[in-house]
Amino acid sequence: MTASVPAPHSRTTLSALRGVGPRMVERLEKLGIRDLQDLLFHLPHRYQDRTRLYPLAALRPGMEVTVEAEIQATEIVMRRRRMLLCRIADSGGALTLRFFHFNQRQKQQLERGRRIRCFGEVRVAGSHLEMVHPEYRLVAEGETAPVEAALTPVYPTTEGVHQKTLRGLTDQALALLEHDPGVLQEWLPEAVREAEAFPTLAEAVAFVHRPPPDVSLEGLAEGVHPCQQRLVFEELLAQHLSLRQLREQARRHAAPPMAGDGALRGRFLERLAFTLTGAQDRVVAEVDADLGRPWPMLRLVQGDVGSGKTVVAALAALRAVESGHQVAIMAPTEILAEQHYRSFSAWLDPEPDVEVGWLTSRLSAARRREVIEGLAEGRTRVVVGTHALFQEAVAFRSLGLVIVDEQHRFGVHQRLALKQKGAAGERVPHQLIMTATPIPRTLAMTAYADLDNSLIDELPPGRKPVETVVIGDSRRAEVIERVRAACRGGQQAYWVCTLIEESETLSAQAAEDTAAALAEAMPGLRVGLVHGRMKPADKEAVMGAFKAHELDLLVATTVIEVGVDVPNASLMVIENAERLGLAQLHQLRGRVGRGNRASNCVLLYHPPLSDAGKARLKTMRETTDGFEIARKDLEIRGPGEVLGTRQTGMMDFHFADLERDKHLLPRVREVAAELLEHHPERVQPLIDRWVGEALAYGKV
Repeated sequence: MTASVPAPHSRTTLSALRGVGPRMVERLEKLGIRDLQDLLFHLPHRYQDRTRLYPLAALRPGMEVTVEAEIQATEIVMRRRRMLLCRIADSGGALTLRFFHFNQRQKQQLERGRRIRCFGEVRVAGSHLEMVHPEYRLVAEGETAPVEAALTPVYPTTEGVHQKTLRGLTDQALALLEHDPGVLQEWLPEAVREAEAFPTLAEAVAFVHRPPPDVSLEGLAEGVHPCQQRLVFEELLAQHLSLRQLREQARRHAAPPMAGDGALRGRFLERLAFTLTGAQDRVVAEVDADLGRPWPMLRLVQGDVGSGKTVVAALAALRAVESGHQVAIMAPTEILAEQHYRSFSAWLDPEPDVEVGWLTSRLSAARRREVIEGLAEGRTRVVVGTHALFQEAVAFRSLGLVIVDEQHRFGVHQRLALKQKGAAGERVPHQLIMTATPIPRTLAMTAYADLDNSLIDELPPGRKPVETVVIGDSRRAEVIERVRAACRGGQQAYWVCTLIEESETLSAQAAEDTAAALAEAMPGLRVGLVHGRMKPADKEAVMGAFKAHELDLLVATTVIEVGVDVPNASLMVIENAERLGLAQLHQLRGRVGRGNRASNCVLLYHPPLSDAGKARLKTMRETTDGFEIARKDLEIRGPGEVLGTRQTGMMDFHFADLERDKHLLPRVREVAAELLEHHPERVQPLIDRWVGEALAYGKV
């Protein structure tokens, strides 16, 4: 089936608009606006209602309104800082206008008896109401100034491009669009638009830039108007198509099919002190099927903390080694990389032909040279490392498999660099991505449409859920007593210190002070300390001592968030827990409850709590289900923060909200398949319109 395709329409340059010279072009480019289409898709993030005048008697705190009244008095007052106060009144009420930045001319303009129209937010100031730095204009005697005809858009801005500028430019762009709707080409087939009862693209864009005055601000904020949903649908469709396209492009590459004789894996499974869960067996089979194919595996393995992802990764690595290839295992932090290195070394030590290497930026020059030579010559079959694996000097003889732990913590350029290290001619390595940050299904369907998805949804037998309590820090003494009793009873505990400042030095100092104070408060207990400023060898020694139960209490910064496995540790205290995100709190809590005894987590907070802080701590208290926690995290923070993709642009949606708009996703997938089959010529223009340059980042 073929349908008529819109005729190509050249994209109108910004120079067609009044007031856009070379300097303005540069400034607009910082907002991603390079032509008329970009300008029309630079959408408002909220609206103001300036379509009616409010009497002063009707004002309530928190309202954003337009008022018109007579100036009663204007004076400069000196309090903690110099300010200009202007008192205005109408027949029913009064309001104060407060300015901190002003000049003498402004004071003279605001003279008694003149009429003034203001727009701003109403606030409480003592016993009266005020506006601080409102937008205003003086109304001439006898003048009847019209109010705005539509709701006023508020746009994302940059230095030198103000709201007034963007409103003026979009007014011009909308006038051009009204004259020629082809300025924005329709790429959604008419049958799809009719089936979904969508307005045309031109109608939808005009609406979101200038909503009529009878549309409620609350309704617009909810994003459910048909014009908004039309744009949401198209954006989700473009995002989904872009990831499908990446997947198809990846499959055009060749990758080494891996069979292996199973000998290494068989011996490895015999040495394990436990049997795999059913979920692990299922995921291993899915990975094995991928590795046997002549195109690259792109598989995401999700599993809650403690579900056994590393064993799945080890079996994949051994299959690659059996097939004559090398494996790179990449972790975002030194402590997680160290944990993986220790695990793989212990598991593979009995295999004399499988050398495991270790590469981080803190290795000595001589040791680094030795590891790099081993990789280049093929002696080192498995290497574990951090960002040091990306260094130019690192080359592999035959890299067949890349395993990335907590992928979203890496910059896209780093991930791309490691993939390219395995490229040999047209062949690229297989990729296995692991995360202990469960991704809600709605987000995975959209954000990871280019990956196959495996889920380890079963914890090893005997694991007990961690009981979580939330306590104000005024009860710190009680918590210390609880830690003392637990440690004297043979248990081990973590005490995690957090700081607002993103400073390793300050965090280390706070941890050192806390460790000293706790050692003094609990004499007789063996207290250890670990933080990011310590040398790797010192850190490893402390962790080793804790694991061997030579320490009772480990005071740490959030460096222990991932990768530490001490089954006897059954109590964790997290100080200032309100400062951490849900995902990080869940990861930290996952360090306890790894044995078969009941475990507890105490979240100490410093009041008062923000609404988001209350929501996070309530979620942690009520559930240990990683997927429920991930769903709440998505609700509170949004997809870009959850996935760490602020740095990539991949999930920086203009208009869509994955949690709000998840009901559209099944239909988005259907329409994507329909376009690919019947209208392939429409796919690339849709992707270019909504995803643009961000697509290049996806090619990792």
